Amino acid sequence: MRAASMVAVSFRCGHGAEAGAAGAVALSRVCPLCMLLHETQRSRAELLSRVAPPQRAALARETRIGASYDWRCARGHDRYPATVGEVLTGPSCAKCRSNAAAPGARREAGVAFMKPGLRLGTSQVEQRLRMLLGERIRLHHRVNAVRTARMFYGKQEVWPDILVPQLRIAIEYDDPGRSRRAHLGLKEASDVEKDEALREVGWEVIRIRAGGLEALGPYSIVCRGLTLAVVDEVVALMRRIRGDAAVDALLVSRQHAV
Repeated sequence: MRAASMVAVSFRCGHGAEAGAAGAVALSRVCPLCMLLHETQRSRAELLSRVAPPQRAALARETRIGASYDWRCARGHDRYPATVGEVLTGPSCAKCRSNAAAPGARREAGVAFMKPGLRLGTSQVEQRLRMLLGERIRLHHRVNAVRTARMFYGKQEVWPDILVPQLRIAIEYDDPGRSRRAHLGLKEASDVEKDEALREVGWEVIRIRAGGLEALGPYSIVCRGLTLAVVDEVVALMRRIRGDAAVDALLVSRQHAV
């Protein structure tokens, strides 16, 4: 019995077979790799900067997330093999993973800090959430990252939307966006891994899941969109997680009364 030959496919993003090539099937969507890059807010240029130089040309045309390549460690350790999907969803080289579990690194795990130059896309809704929450409790504006005890996207840190280091609580706002695919699929799996990395080092995560997204974790607020009631529910969850006394110490009204 003869094995079936693979059909060449060209995608709207320009990857895969040449458009119009004989026998190629043209699809009106982007390739699986471009879809994953969009979900995880990464770029193909970022991947090309990390792959072993002899394999850059192949990766520039790649469409499969399960394809394996050799990658360069950002910290100068040995090259390591991994699939594109694995590189985009967390694991780094074996030495980085070992260093992250070392006693010295674990002593810093859970520490909130300011990472200079960190650029994350902040939506207007997230800005409004920060403003409304800041009217209720005192927010710390000089931290934007937390040290973790595992590697996450090649780094030993995560960057939640809002941090309340006094309570060791992170707040995330998720909605499906214009594409209706954001925070779904592999990005949802990445969000779960991020939350687990925070819980490992003593933090809890409150996730506001808007626009039809389902609950994700024990402290999810499922809603249609950001409202004053949702922000009040965030504060109520903080009380449930850390207790009334800890939250009362951060109330804006209390600060003004002193």
